[in-house]
Amino acid sequence: MTTDLQSNWYPIASSSDLPKRHVYQAQLLGREFAVWRADDGYVNVWENRCLHRGVRLSIGINNGTELRCQYHGWRYANRTAGCTYIPAHPADAPARTICNNTYPAQEAYGLVWAGELAVGELPAIDGFESATVLRPVPIMAPQKMVNQALLGYAWDDTCESAENSDGSVTITATDGSAVRVFVQPVDSNHSVARALYNRKVAGEERIALLKRHSWLMQELRDRTETQAARQETPAPYEPVIAKVSEDLVDIPAISVDGRKADLRVQVARKEMTADGIASLRLEAIKDQLPTFQPGAHIDVHLPNGLVRQYSVTNGPGETDHYTIGVKREPDSRGGSVAIHDTVGEGDVLAISAPRNNFPLRRDAVHTIFIAGGIGVTPLIAMARALNAQGLEFEFHYFVQSDDHVAFKRELSEFEGALNIHKGQSPKETGETLTEVLANPGYARHVYICGPGPMLEATRQIAADKGWADEAVHFEYFKNTTELDDSNSFEIDLARSAMTLTVPAGKSILDVLRENGINMSSSCEQGACGTCRCGVIEGDVIHQDVYLSDGEKAEGRSIMTCVSRAASNRLILDI
Repeated sequence: MTTDLQSNWYPIASSSDLPKRHVYQAQLLGREFAVWRADDGYVNVWENRCLHRGVRLSIGINNGTELRCQYHGWRYANRTAGCTYIPAHPADAPARTICNNTYPAQEAYGLVWAGELAVGELPAIDGFESATVLRPVPIMAPQKMVNQALLGYAWDDTCESAENSDGSVTITATDGSAVRVFVQPVDSNHSVARALYNRKVAGEERIALLKRHSWLMQELRDRTETQAARQETPAPYEPVIAKVSEDLVDIPAISVDGRKADLRVQVARKEMTADGIASLRLEAIKDQLPTFQPGAHIDVHLPNGLVRQYSVTNGPGETDHYTIGVKREPDSRGGSVAIHDTVGEGDVLAISAPRNNFPLRRDAVHTIFIAGGIGVTPLIAMARALNAQGLEFEFHYFVQSDDHVAFKRELSEFEGALNIHKGQSPKETGETLTEVLANPGYARHVYICGPGPMLEATRQIAADKGWADEAVHFEYFKNTTELDDSNSFEIDLARSAMTLTVPAGKSILDVLRENGINMSSSCEQGACGTCRCGVIEGDVIHQDVYLSDGEKAEGRSIMTCVSRAASNRLILDI
């Protein structure tokens, strides 16, 4: 195999091979592809294997937004090929490193084109803008031999053949009719002739045309295969396929980093989705945006230097952009005001890749979503994911009035499960929540996001009603705990073989970074869970709002951005 072959564009399928919710298996230069069209029209050309056990994805399920492996149910997102869900680990968000290989693809002239390393535009096919795609003909012969045989292809005595610079062959008759044939090198001794007729025909004329060229191509195939059989069979192409890592089975940790903003996006659309809530559609300036899962958030680096976290509201398959919702806060420290007053359509923003510390379980028999105000944003993404899979849930949205209902179009996707509670007093809200949470049970889960007081009240009601700690999932947008950083203590880093002192006035996160330990973080106020670290020994003063009461009592984790040691020393799993 040569670099020239890898860098060329080849037709690998006809557009008609990709009907709705179908997966087509193609092959080029010995490499197998899973080719599928998403409901948004995007054509995906991927390595034909699941990253878990290497099962062919061409036998998977195309649900229009994701491709699901038939073996263990791993799901991969449209466009990105990033893993969105692993049934064996329902409480975890798959790491961004779990992503299948994708290949360049274009669709034109009724054909799907691809190439391992193809770049640039497709070859110009002048005169074939309104073409009829002829039946593809597989030929057990090398590509060059098929090309040579095509120079003798004819349907009447006036035909003349010529090889084009892109390797295709054009056959033209004096009446102006012409056929252009491209040869797809499936393997070293296996080709597919894919031809275009330069006129659009229909009805009986089309049937006659297809029959005529089908018989002529079969005759050419028989002659060429007879010739190829007399020659030594060339060695098959051996595409380089990266070994599937066994680490993927156990969900590798997301690689550590600080508050990076490696992505650049443009505000493609900004609109008011509710009173005081702006919706922003963010599109990549170049390349594909990384895969996200329901519940994920991004760090947005604002023009005034602030960094703020916003949940992604996208549904499955919406991988060409991120949508966020931002509420103007009356006591804003500058973040929401910058979004509302400064950022406009066309502006470029720096953002982080999505992080998910609020993952959705999809193995529940029933899920209850409880949203308050702007807390609806991560829960919308979760509900849209469950709705797309036909899984059972109910959605409770507490707002002041109808004017405060955000993302009405997205909510309409699951209106049968939607309950909007308007203008309720704290007492009335408590009574409603008591009714909603009246029936805990096996494999029933609750997801809560909203203002701090509402979260606290909902969690307390759930506890009083007997909901298990691990069945109640929550996300705070900010930490209102009054932080105390007046004590000093030591930390032993078990895996780094270091002992460090955390002085008063500095966080564990600050000290780690000062000493070259580049810990992941996002909100840096104890709300998002990104900087969570394992505790091997020592007592913790928990000052975060991310860990549950049970997790705090267990003392096996710490939020390094705000929490501290109650003892003289902590041994951390770093």
